[in-house]
Amino acid sequence: MAVNGPAGGPVLPAHPDPWLERVLRGGLPHELAYAFGGPYHLLLPGRFDGNAAAFRAALTEAGVAGQVYYAKKANKAAVWIERCAANGIGVDVASAGELRETLGHGVRGEHIVVTGPAKDGDLLRVAVLQGCLVTVDALDELERLLARADAGGASPPARVLLRRLPPGQPHSRFGLDGAELEAALRRCRDAGDAVRMEGFSFHLSGYDVAPRAELAHELVGMCLGARAAGHPADRIDIGGGFPVDYVSAADWDRFTRTQGPHDYHAGRSFTTADFYPYHAPAAGARALRAVLAARPAAGGPSLAGRLRGAGVRLLLEPGRALLDRAGCTVFRVQGVKERDGYGMLTVNGSSLSLSEQWFGSEYLPDPVLLPERPERPGGETPYRACVGGATCLEQDLLTWRRIVFPHRPRPGDLLVYPNTAGYQMDSNESPFHDLPLPPKAVVEEARGRVRWRLDRRTPC
Repeated sequence: MAVNGPAGGPVLPAHPDPWLERVLRGGLPHELAYAFGGPYHLLLPGRFDGNAAAFRAALTEAGVAGQVYYAKKANKAAVWIERCAANGIGVDVASAGELRETLGHGVRGEHIVVTGPAKDGDLLRVAVLQGCLVTVDALDELERLLARADAGGASPPARVLLRRLPPGQPHSRFGLDGAELEAALRRCRDAGDAVRMEGFSFHLSGYDVAPRAELAHELVGMCLGARAAGHPADRIDIGGGFPVDYVSAADWDRFTRTQGPHDYHAGRSFTTADFYPYHAPAAGARALRAVLAARPAAGGPSLAGRLRGAGVRLLLEPGRALLDRAGCTVFRVQGVKERDGYGMLTVNGSSLSLSEQWFGSEYLPDPVLLPERPERPGGETPYRACVGGATCLEQDLLTWRRIVFPHRPRPGDLLVYPNTAGYQMDSNESPFHDLPLPPKAVVEEARGRVRWRLDRRTPC
């Protein structure tokens, strides 16, 4: 049976991962499914460490001083913050709860950047007391921050980055326009020792290198101008937007060329623009290298050269990219039936644990089938099926696409969705129907043995 054409449906396997494959085939997933009695997430902190090291190496190779901040919103697990504390990685937070969690797991205030719009008073108060770096998104927010800073010495000065509204995205709800930036700089100057204006930042949608590098060049010039006005202004923060490469170029090209409504339950229709770009030629730290090597359209040195020459530090906030291949999500098949010539699997969880559905899209890397018992001798015919959740909602499908499985799944088999740590696992999870939230199991290898433990996240 063909599996790549319209008859069989397009396949989209994640990149091979021999270590994870060994873990999955070693019996641990079924043991955990029995222990937890529901869906769960596997977390792989060693991958997080490796990704963070790759970003740091890119900065070092370019001769650029900088700091990597993990964007905490990408995944709620405590293990990532524990690894940040152990390795000197900073953390990007956007709420009082995230700040408390980060401080509680050992990250020092000076290694925390506080982002997000219209920050509340409690968040600003703790950020100032702990010496966090605060990105100011609006003039009224600057006033609230200054009200919590004390030039008399009872608290340290408020450390500030001014967030630039991207000229190429003028309708963004994030950042200060030119006139607002000038007013903010004057206000910081007038506030004296109550504030330390350390530089500029931006929030830019999309993954293209050129606009990110171009705006970073602009921010370096803004730092030089702010210094002339008496501000320290020695750093810029370019945020995240470093893509992840989930699948091969050939598979992604074949998928985007051949997929259509005939591949989805109920004839649902997607365009390529609806999907995350699951293949990225320059992903993660390679994308950072491309940004550092980029030269402005008007000519001149690379961004790395400009940063070195101006003595400006580069701050970045990867989330998804630090979590690349650092986790997967496991569901147990509860039932199998046929509809209109293809299968409908129901698993013991819901689509709220695959957050791409939140964007009206689909999480595309193929789930891996782990049979509960050995396959029958001689194998079986490939079997196409979509995957539904165990709720009473018609729209609760984890995968609308009719996945090509090697054989017909059975109740008790496991489906492993690969590479879900970045933004998929817990952004939208809810105990709907009183279904328990999937626990997170941290998996590590020590002295040749695979070990696991529950994540230590503090309940809110």
